[in-house]
Amino acid sequence: MVAPVPMAEIWRGDFLESLHLGHAVICDDRGRVVESWGDPAAVILPRSSVKMIQALPLVASGAAAARGLTSEQLALACASHNGAEIHTTRVDAWLAQLGLSEDDLRCGPQMPDDRPARTAIIKTDASPCQLHNNCSGKHAGFLTLAQHLGAGPEYVDPDHPVQLAARDAFEEVTGAPSPGFGIDGCSAPNFACTMEGLGRAMGWFAGAATRGGTLDKAGAALTDAMRAHPDLVAGETRACTELMRATGGRAAIKTGAEGVYTAILPDQKLGIALKIADGTTRASECAIAALLVRLGALDPEHPATRRRMNVELFSRRGIPCGAIRPAAGLLA
Repeated sequence: MVAPVPMAEIWRGDFLESLHLGHAVICDDRGRVVESWGDPAAVILPRSSVKMIQALPLVASGAAAARGLTSEQLALACASHNGAEIHTTRVDAWLAQLGLSEDDLRCGPQMPDDRPARTAIIKTDASPCQLHNNCSGKHAGFLTLAQHLGAGPEYVDPDHPVQLAARDAFEEVTGAPSPGFGIDGCSAPNFACTMEGLGRAMGWFAGAATRGGTLDKAGAALTDAMRAHPDLVAGETRACTELMRATGGRAAIKTGAEGVYTAILPDQKLGIALKIADGTTRASECAIAALLVRLGALDPEHPATRRRMNVELFSRRGIPCGAIRPAAGLLA
């Protein structure tokens, strides 16, 4: 097994204060590894970085078309959203379209990350609900597929037809059987894969529009939806949303918990998979920005890039004292 390698550095003056290690893989649309750092064979749980894979059966089965789902709804199916009003109202309307309600979700309540939504809950002494859960769009997609399949309401059960379909799609695009799964924060199974498999899946999405199969068309539709609606995929101030906007729609970018990131670049027919070994967000955001800059998809001087890569650190009095930088080798 190859050890993880430096991905992001935290400098204080002339001192390297902290170092974040990880793995990264760039694959083309034919599944070939173009570049890699660390161990392509490392097995990880990709967490929410693969929501577009979990949404493939929703589209490929015909469920999305049968319900007349819009590109906004497809973007929400791939989202880890902030729980802002633009997210919760759309998921609520989607459930109503199915003849269902928030009670039918199985993702659990979550305090929203969106500041206005969070403030409103605190000021009114209310409680967050499942609509606020960052995965509520994914779960609305699961419910849509469950109805289409005539399956039962416990759609997060690993043996439920929805999750079996999700696993089949996952293994198809990663190119290998999954060695198992963990239960994600939203209670759904999260299937494990290698870094190479995750990169291969993103490369598959990057080339989906050039192929004609049913699953390919589903992959292209989901990628297009993410690129068209970056505000629904995450939310204001979030790296996924800001970096997608900064690429001008050239990339679909998705974070996952514990330092995971994926990116799909259809114009270049390339996919990126990234995992920071210690699970730190500041490191994963810095590293994914650096890899997008490396591939020419992102301007290193764009404000969204500068908020994640080569970030200047200040003391509480505003004195410059350090920086967050990508490790040598990510940009070169």
